[in-house]
Amino acid sequence: MTKHIIFSDLDGTLLDHFTYSFSAASDVLKLIKEKGIPLIICTSKTRAEILPIRKKLKNKAPFISENGGAVYIPDRYFSFPYEFQRRIKGYRVIEIGTPHKILLNVLREIRDETGVSIEGISEMSVQKIMDFTYLKKRDAELSKKREYSEPFLICENHPSPLLHKEGIKGRSEGGWINRVKKEILKLVLSEVEGRGFKFTSGGRFFHIMKGNDKGKAVKILKRLYMKKYGDIKTIGIGNSLNDLPMLKAVDIPVLVKNYDGRYEKGIKLKNLYLADRIGPEGWNKAVKKILDL
Repeated sequence: MTKHIIFSDLDGTLLDHFTYSFSAASDVLKLIKEKGIPLIICTSKTRAEILPIRKKLKNKAPFISENGGAVYIPDRYFSFPYEFQRRIKGYRVIEIGTPHKILLNVLREIRDETGVSIEGISEMSVQKIMDFTYLKKRDAELSKKREYSEPFLICENHPSPLLHKEGIKGRSEGGWINRVKKEILKLVLSEVEGRGFKFTSGGRFFHIMKGNDKGKAVKILKRLYMKKYGDIKTIGIGNSLNDLPMLKAVDIPVLVKNYDGRYEKGIKLKNLYLADRIGPEGWNKAVKKILDL
């Protein structure tokens, strides 16, 4: 008998974009729990952020943090031996990404050398994170506990002098970036990739990483689940561009609508299932239909 495994993003997917509630998916979450279907959280959030969410969900499965920076497997979850890099309380950790300190230093170098006003989340005040993300204070504090990635913003008031050298016209006051956003993003992207690092975007932030790969993390767990169950079928659910590697790695990729009612236009897969609702409502309806619950 085929065993289904679900991999899911959180923000804007299982969790509402504004309220961070999963209540709209509660009935299907209850059903998959009753049927013993593992739900693997696969998100850009930190381990510190994920743990209380897993507690609310009563989730006992492994999870993937920081866009595939690491896979956390509860002790004794798999009865057979497998490779992992370190242990933390209650978990064995398979590390994929680069330590946070290195990433933050690279981001600061890019800011200093290009003149683009970049601010990493670990440098932001808790209040600013709260204002930008609608997170509660404790959750905003947890979002700063980075291990394998650094989300960042490109601020509006300080364009790069390098852009002027390239003949791109604009103003230095607020609103300037709206006219040359593509050029600024191209500049930052080229600087990130030129240093051998990776650049992606989520629902609110850009992210700098190296080695992180949601797809690689999913494949690691797929191999372990195949060893545990034999025949498996994987479902992956996301909403933004940073979910693409995960969606490519599963058997049934699912895309839910963003809070504005639109699908992420950068995700195009031949076998992509388009959920016809936003966030957790789309999540709920899609899983219910796919699993015939």
